[in-house]
Order: sequence, then C-alpha cells, then structure tokens
Amino acid sequence: MAQPPVLLKDMKLLDVKLGQLPSWLAMRDFTPGGIVGALRRGYDRYYNKYINVKKGGLGGISMVLAGYVVISYIWSYSHLKHERHRKYH
Repeated sequence: MAQPPVLLKDMKLLDVKLGQLPSWLAMRDFTPGGIVGALRRGYDRYYNKYINVKKGGLGGISMVLAGYVVISYIWSYSHLKHERHRKYH
C-alpha cells in the first residue's frame, strides 16, 4: 500500500524539488529562537554522530579542526591577498 504524501513543511531540504523551494523556505522559522533551535539541532546531530560514540576516532575532532582552518583562512584572506603582491627585497 502506498504511503501518504509528506507535507511540504515536514520535508528535508534534500527532498524538496526546485519548484517547491520558495514555498518551503517561506515555511521555515527565521525568528531568533528558530535559528538558535536549528543550530542546536545541528550541534546535537554532529555530537551524537561523531563525538558521543562507543569507539571514537579522530574523525569528529579533525572535522572541527578543518572547519576552524577554513574559517580562519576566510577571515584573513583580505590580508593575505595584499601580501602576495609585495616584493621582499
């Protein structure tokens, strides 16, 4: 027997078709509480998947470290961009 269709507001982003994207975005909660709740859910998913495991490895910690390196590079890119054109002589 076929399953009933899933409501658009209950769909995940990867399941939304391109034509449904504007209406799906309009149904999201963009209040400060909604944004904090989304960040909290994302942190909880990451923590339970990579950190809070029986046999942990370096995967979760290395992803945090890689994210830190990328973000710090983005923050200092304007300084690095000007420095590559300087001559050292």
